[in-house]
Amino acid sequence: MLKTSIGQCFVHLVVMLCAFHGVVNAHDQNDPHVHAVQAVDVADMYRPTAMPDRIILTWSDDPKTTQAVTWRTSPVVEVAYAELAVAEAGPTFAEKSTRHRAKTESLRSNLSEAHFHSVVFENLTPQTRYAYRVGDGTNWSEWFQFSTAAAEPVPFSFVYFGDAQNNLRSLWSRVIREAYRDAPKAAFLLHAGDLVNRAESDAEWGEWFGAGAWLNAMMPSVAVPGNHEQVRDKNKKNRVSHHWRPSFTFPENGPPGLEETCYSLTYQNLRIIAMNSNSELETQASWLDDILRSNTSTWTIVTFHHPIFSTGKNRDNPEIRRLWKPVFDKHRVDLVLQGHDHTYGRTGLKVPDDVDVKNVATGVQAIDKQHGTVYVVSVSGPKMYVNSRPPFMKRLGEDTQLYQVISIDADRLRFEARTAVGQLYDAFELHKQKGQNNTLVEIEPAMEQRLRPR
Repeated sequence: MLKTSIGQCFVHLVVMLCAFHGVVNAHDQNDPHVHAVQAVDVADMYRPTAMPDRIILTWSDDPKTTQAVTWRTSPVVEVAYAELAVAEAGPTFAEKSTRHRAKTESLRSNLSEAHFHSVVFENLTPQTRYAYRVGDGTNWSEWFQFSTAAAEPVPFSFVYFGDAQNNLRSLWSRVIREAYRDAPKAAFLLHAGDLVNRAESDAEWGEWFGAGAWLNAMMPSVAVPGNHEQVRDKNKKNRVSHHWRPSFTFPENGPPGLEETCYSLTYQNLRIIAMNSNSELETQASWLDDILRSNTSTWTIVTFHHPIFSTGKNRDNPEIRRLWKPVFDKHRVDLVLQGHDHTYGRTGLKVPDDVDVKNVATGVQAIDKQHGTVYVVSVSGPKMYVNSRPPFMKRLGEDTQLYQVISIDADRLRFEARTAVGQLYDAFELHKQKGQNNTLVEIEPAMEQRLRPR
């Protein structure tokens, strides 16, 4: 009798709970206020505080012996610091850290006012792991780590991204994080312009920094401005976004007026030349010729935004090609990394020699001359265009978010383009031949080209 009563009570309880759950669900569905949560205001979401954010490593000088770090706070932080120590296996390294006062500048954006701080660590030991943090003496970031470049060349890799630009928080974040999963020991990250869509949107810059998050604070970045980092000033001339220079600390060794948008640095046996394809093209051509004339690095990679050979319909850049390509040919630049066209295209060593690339389709055989430079156009964000499918491209792609892992080991360079889910999409190797053009070895991926039906 007792067992029956307890069992009946249990059944009644379950029925009551189910009924109550049904009432709650019905109430939820009928009440327009239950799920009507107001969207978070972007000014609140990206408002700076005394706690450091947007922390990013870059270089302004020799990667063997220096490292720059830049970060943001609210204006309440007037004096900021970075602390640095050689990283150790145990936690007591912090007791041996040295404190470095930051340079500080103010920026009023469309959302708020902020202070940007930067420190350049100098006199570092090559091929050494360091730990650092940034703050104001009270409010500190976590400890991050970085490694200096080796004094003598050792194998390394880096990751190259075409345009991020749109839906940075929701759709680009997965690409940079997948790239880290694929190349967790990468020496640096390279961005070929159009990091954001609206040059002076603080929220978009907040999304870009948020997508990379702590990766930016552990892996140095190299970046060039795209057309979406440009703004028309009151004299109707283009200028780089007012976010650019406060957010980064790049070399100032380019032509006057193009500081931190056109520059050069050497990482071990690689010469990296970053150029601003938005303006002063002729000035940069002369500067580039001078830089390459004295270049002694084994490998040379140039990066800028607008492609020499476009994969986009009606997006040709003949002036850039006319001024810059002869310099690349003259000095046998190995690899040119670009963005802008929101598709994928990669040449071999044989590329058109005529000025009007639109005429190439009728005479590909006639222009089969070796120049020794491989040109790549890629896209990492979700914005996609139609590929014009130039016939001299060895690999093409549409509607595919990509990142590229580039590895250098002595006289061998390996290039791998991978999709947002890590699939190998394109690959090749360049082998150095002293006094001659490189040998290009094509690596056939299992994945077919992703192209829209004609």
